[in-house]
Amino acid sequence: MGIYEVVMEEITAYTGLSPVAFFTIAGMMVVVYRYVSGMFVAAEDYNKPPVVNSELVNKYFNPTTTTQSSVQVVGDMTEQELRAYNGSDPNKPLLMAIKAQIYDVSSSRNFYGPGGPYAIFAGRDASRALALLSFKPQDINGNLEGLGPDELQILQDWEDKFVEKYVKVGHLLNLDSHPLSQPTQDTQQASYSKP
Repeated sequence: MGIYEVVMEEITAYTGLSPVAFFTIAGMMVVVYRYVSGMFVAAEDYNKPPVVNSELVNKYFNPTTTTQSSVQVVGDMTEQELRAYNGSDPNKPLLMAIKAQIYDVSSSRNFYGPGGPYAIFAGRDASRALALLSFKPQDINGNLEGLGPDELQILQDWEDKFVEKYVKVGHLLNLDSHPLSQPTQDTQQASYSKP
């Protein structure tokens, strides 16, 4: 009788398991031990500072950081030209206008890009929709006629956020008959006359 047969018989006699079951369980125990022990920090590594990949940190934790060099100034354009910057072409910047001022919102592609919650505003002047806090397609334009002082204040708050967060890259030309993103004399007076 060889050593192999003796070991196999002793495993069966000692554990009550077949050799295949014994080695399967032993292998699984080694795998579980290695996995669980890998979750803990070795004692010598406990007081070391963590190693952080700054490229990953900037990518995932500072997505709104935009450098001036990566932003393209597009200058003056019409509403029709602005629509080409709605995120459908990944090689073009993602643009949006408020009160005829065009902003590069590419740094927030997850919000304004295709599939994002505000994608409907990309490539458009969304002044009226933002002032009314509306997602209705008929409100996505730059016409500020008929807006009250509260809506104009809401729009101003949106514009302040955009000025702070995004780079202005151009100006929207007014080729339509409605006053594009410029409040009329009546709406300006209404916003100053009421508290």
